[in-house]
Amino acid sequence: MSEHTGSAKFYYVIWIALLILTAVTAGVAFLDLGPFNTIVALTIATLKALLVILFFMHVKDTGERLTKVVIISSIFWLLLLLGLSLADYGSRAIGS
Repeated sequence: MSEHTGSAKFYYVIWIALLILTAVTAGVAFLDLGPFNTIVALTIATLKALLVILFFMHVKDTGERLTKVVIISSIFWLLLLLGLSLADYGSRAIGS
């Protein structure tokens, strides 16, 4: 296992970014964006998950090929599920 090179200041910056994204999520919940509420909420949640995975779980620093393949395939799977969910959500009738 390799040593992690991140400084404490860097992790505090990432943590503050996560707090800001959480505040943005709470703020957006009070806005009426119409059909874009779900899209904005899922986008912010995905950004927060990527920050945690890449930096706090040290996936960005890994050099193993298998780890990169797993990460790329899981991001593809996430995008596939989000795309299909949003396609279903967008195709529903408004009054139903």
